[in-house]
Amino acid sequence: MSYSYFALLSRMKYINRWALMRNAREENLSEHCLEVAILTHALCVIGNKKWNKNLSVEKAVLRALYHDAAEILTGDMPTPVKYRKEELKTAYKKVEKEAEERLLSTLPQYLTEEFGKVFFPEDYATLTYENKLIKAADKLSALIKCEEELRAGNQEFSTAAMSTRKKVEEMAEELPELKCFMEDFLPEYGKTLDELTEE
Repeated sequence: MSYSYFALLSRMKYINRWALMRNAREENLSEHCLEVAILTHALCVIGNKKWNKNLSVEKAVLRALYHDAAEILTGDMPTPVKYRKEELKTAYKKVEKEAEERLLSTLPQYLTEEFGKVFFPEDYATLTYENKLIKAADKLSALIKCEEELRAGNQEFSTAAMSTRKKVEEMAEELPELKCFMEDFLPEYGKTLDELTEE
């Protein structure tokens, strides 16, 4: 018998994000999840090193890597639609949970429990702060995308860039790791390769 879990995950590269907007460069779900995992890793390590927090870096990064995996089955629901009304948000969360359960059902029994911990961790309560950092990394990734589009001359993203930056700045008031990243690392985005590597 064969199982489709990993073949399904490989389809993340076919799910385009920002579907309601004209993109200068398409961004797929696979790229996005990798970037969110990288940013989550950065935020957790910053928290541990600068503020002596005891954040579970590996668990947070793993959850970030899979944070939108359900979209393989649901597609990318645009943020303005998903969060417009509480009923829609609740309904989408239910659909998302069912999609995650469906994904897990495509694994052999001996892997289901281990992979289930990524989607539905038993210690969810202890991961509360890490989950906030994952959400922050997700928004930060969106801000990076919006600003890349603006630099490419695509004004389609101007409103999204303003509202996303506002949200990220609000989150940074509560999350010092995010504020630190925005001050120390975000300004470098948008520079050329030569500018980034000059000594």
